[in-house]
Amino acid sequence: MRMDSEHQPSRKRTVKKRPKNPSNKPNREDVPLTPISTRLNKYIAQSGVCSRREADVLIKSGKIKVNNKVVTEMGYQVVRGDQVHHGSALLSKEKLIYLLLNKPKDFITTTDDPQERKTVMQLISTACEERIYPVGRLDRNTTGVLLFTNDGELSKKLTHPSHEVSKIYHVEIDKPMEEEHFEKIKSGIVLEDGEVKVDDIAILNKVGIDLGVEIHSGKNRIVRRIFESFGYTVTKLDRVMFAGLTKKDLPRGKWRMLKEKEIIKLKYLK
Repeated sequence: MRMDSEHQPSRKRTVKKRPKNPSNKPNREDVPLTPISTRLNKYIAQSGVCSRREADVLIKSGKIKVNNKVVTEMGYQVVRGDQVHHGSALLSKEKLIYLLLNKPKDFITTTDDPQERKTVMQLISTACEERIYPVGRLDRNTTGVLLFTNDGELSKKLTHPSHEVSKIYHVEIDKPMEEEHFEKIKSGIVLEDGEVKVDDIAILNKVGIDLGVEIHSGKNRIVRRIFESFGYTVTKLDRVMFAGLTKKDLPRGKWRMLKEKEIIKLKYLK
């Protein structure tokens, strides 16, 4: 038999009461791990302090505090509102920035110069609010591709010798390259700090003073020293490619942000 709604028995609704939180702060165990949580080592790397691997060392050695408590647990998750300290420094997870500069001559690759010479940081001073740093360095008189980022992990990867990141330079020397010297450079030479091999070398004009050099070594002034060892003076040195990035359509002294596909390629470099 069908009953009208007024004759139907009433049903009791049970309401679950939430436990009181006298501090009015969210309980950490109630906070979902995604998407607002970050592994502690990644958080440290994104603050620009170091790479993720180096962050693991800091955590293991007890040098990291979260909310004034030392954390040594690998895989610890940092959630929104946590305060992370390295020593007395409060770390801030910044937006990751990837910037490419076509460096001109007469600028030093450093964040600060006691002699008050012009630095590359002056060229990108209006680019972003985040603190970014050059990846590797170019000599004062060397021009071309220079990458900046606050991604400590990527920076470490691109500068570590084990990853053998490729660079291509346009080199101008003071006199024509002799064939004997060309062949020796191509097969590998020994400098004061060890053996050096170029990945490729080519003469770009009939005169023989313009050359292209591809190399993965990151030793100090390595390209200049290769030619100087045979009695040549490098009159111009321009880095035209670094880790697949080029200065195409980027005027000297200007910068641009990397495109998403360029960032992905950098992160997947082996």
